[in-house]
Amino acid sequence: MWEYRGQKRPSFALPTLPGQESVWDYTRPPTLQLCDRQVVVEAVGETLARSSGTYRVMETASPPGFYIPETDVDWDKLAPAPGSSVCEWKGTAKYWRLASQPGGTAVGWSYPDPITDFSILKGYISFYPGRVDCYVDGEKVRPQPGEFYGGWITDDVVGPFKGARGTGHW
Repeated sequence: MWEYRGQKRPSFALPTLPGQESVWDYTRPPTLQLCDRQVVVEAVGETLARSSGTYRVMETASPPGFYIPETDVDWDKLAPAPGSSVCEWKGTAKYWRLASQPGGTAVGWSYPDPITDFSILKGYISFYPGRVDCYVDGEKVRPQPGEFYGGWITDDVVGPFKGARGTGHW
């Protein structure tokens, strides 16, 4: 059973400064928040996506993930990648790679048929900030620790974050 669900910040959580939020205040299950911040995703010197109409998915212990509407993505630059995974909250994920890199690593994922509570994410895609360059309002995003997670770390979010060594989730 997951001990922390956003009701009480644990003693090991980093303190926040004005304008910051702690991932330990996020709920479990996650919440969705419509976001009008400018989100840009680039790779190999080209823009893959640009949007100011994203959804942030916020879950206890993880930096938020930004989900971009498919209409704001340049699909000529992406191709399906092999594999899938299952999120207990969102459903089965489909992976995407750069079209210019056949056999390349997945750089993003989507939920073609999300679970009912997250059905709003149908038609949206998120990207791994450790594999492509992601920006929020001009700030370059830092990737969430670990190879599996896709959270977006910006200066306004503090941890520690799930996925780092010693957290039990890496």
